[in-house]
Amino acid sequence: MAQTVNMKVQELPYLPPEVWVLVFGYLNTEEKHTARLCCRHFRDLIDHPSLWKDYTAGLSNFPRYTSRFWDTVQCRRVSRATVQHLRPKDWKILSKSLPSLNTIVCVRERRYYKMKYLDNLCEFPNLTSLGVRNATWVGPLLLQCQSQQLAERLTHLSVCNIQMSCEDTVAFINSVSRLVNLEYLLFHQQESEGLGRMRPVPSYVFHNLLLSLKKLKHLSWGMKGEPPVPLPDNYFYPLDPENPGEYGGPELISLELVNYTEIILSEDALRGLTSLKSLAVHYRYPWDGIQCHLDSWLIHLQQLESLSIIGGNFLASYTEDLPSQVTSLTLRTSICACQMNSIASQLKRVEHLDIDQNRFADSLCKQLPTLFPQLRTLRIRFHCEEPKRDLLFLNKLRHLERLELIKRQTYILISDENKTWPSPSLEGLIKELREISRNRFSIMTTMPERDVFRECDCIWEREETRF
Repeated sequence: MAQTVNMKVQELPYLPPEVWVLVFGYLNTEEKHTARLCCRHFRDLIDHPSLWKDYTAGLSNFPRYTSRFWDTVQCRRVSRATVQHLRPKDWKILSKSLPSLNTIVCVRERRYYKMKYLDNLCEFPNLTSLGVRNATWVGPLLLQCQSQQLAERLTHLSVCNIQMSCEDTVAFINSVSRLVNLEYLLFHQQESEGLGRMRPVPSYVFHNLLLSLKKLKHLSWGMKGEPPVPLPDNYFYPLDPENPGEYGGPELISLELVNYTEIILSEDALRGLTSLKSLAVHYRYPWDGIQCHLDSWLIHLQQLESLSIIGGNFLASYTEDLPSQVTSLTLRTSICACQMNSIASQLKRVEHLDIDQNRFADSLCKQLPTLFPQLRTLRIRFHCEEPKRDLLFLNKLRHLERLELIKRQTYILISDENKTWPSPSLEGLIKELREISRNRFSIMTTMPERDVFRECDCIWEREETRF
C-alpha cells in the first residue's frame, strides 16, 4: 500500500511549494493529517504555519506525547490550545514546549479549583485569552494571578458552566473587575444542589464590573437563576459617577444574553447600549402571555448590524421593529411564510441568514431568492423533513458564496427508512444543485469547526463534539 502511494506521489506534476500550500488550505484538519502521511515533502508543506493559523490543539494525557510531537506543534507555531486535567508537571511541560501560547482553554474540568492551580499560567508570556469549562470554584479565582501581573495581560476571559455560591460569585466578579484590559468577557453559571439556589449577579456588583472595564467590547452574560423580583431597569445602565445621569459603562459592540427568561429584564434594560452592533438572545424557555421586550430594546439600537434570536415564541411581536440596517440575521424559532415576508420587507440588506426549516415554513427555499436576493451565506437547519426539490431554487441567489444544510440535534425524519445525514436523496439534490450553479458556491452538510473559546458548551449545537 505504501509503495502504491509513493508511486502516485511521484507521478504528481511539479508545483511550487506555495501552490501546494494553497491547495492544502482547502483541507480540514483530518484531511491534512491524512495527506501528511503520503511523503516527507507533503509532511513539511502541511506543517507550514500558515495552514494552522486558526488551529486549536487539543491536549490531554501528556505522557503519550513524544519529543517529535512537540517539535511538530512548534513548527506549526500553534498559539491556541485546549487542555484537560493537567497535573502540575504537565503544566511545566506545556510552558516549556509551547511558551508562545496566547490562548488556553481548560475543558472538562469538573473539579474544585484552587488558586495555586493557576500559578503556571504566568509562565506563558504571550497569554492574553483564558477559558475554563465545567468547574467548581470555592474562592476568588484571579486574586493570585493579579499579584503576578497576569491580570494586566488578559484581554479575553471565557468562563462557562461554573458552579459557585452567591458569595463566591460576588468575589469572582469583583476579581474580574480588576482586569482592566479585558475586551471580551463570557460568564455563564451553572446551578448546583450543594451551593444553594443560584441568583443573577446583583446589580451593584454588575455595575461595578461595567464601570471598571472601560475597554470591554464583547459581553456574553448568563441570565440563569430566577431573581425574587425582576432586575432593575438600569441593570445594563450603570451611571457615570463623574457625570450624574449619564451612562458610565463601556461602549459594547456585541452583547449575548444566555438562558434568558422574559420576566428578568425590563423594556428599558438596553437603553444605554446605543453602540451595540450585535445582539444575540438565547431564550431559556418560552413564556406564553408575557409581553416581549425585544421590540422596545431594538428602538435604542440604531447601529445594530447583527441580530440572533434563539428560541422564544415572540417572533410576530417584533418583526416590524427590526432595524433596517441589519445585514446578519439568525432566527432559530418557528417561522411561517407571512412572518418571513414581513421580515424581508423590513430588512432589505441581509447578506447572512441562519434559519430553521419547520412545518410552518412552507416552500422556504423557493421563496428565499425573492425575499433576500443579496444573500452571501445561508444556513438552514432541518428538523423533521429533509430538503426537497425546491432546494434547487437557491441557484437563483446570485451573490451566494456558502450554503450550509444542517440537521438539528433533535433531527427526526418522518420516514424511518433512512436517518443518515446527508441521505442519498439529499446527496443527489446537492449534486444537481452544484451542476446547475456550476459550483458557484460551496455547500456544506456539517457545522464548521467551532471556536471553543467563544462557542461554549451551553450554546453549541452539536452534541457529539462537546467538551
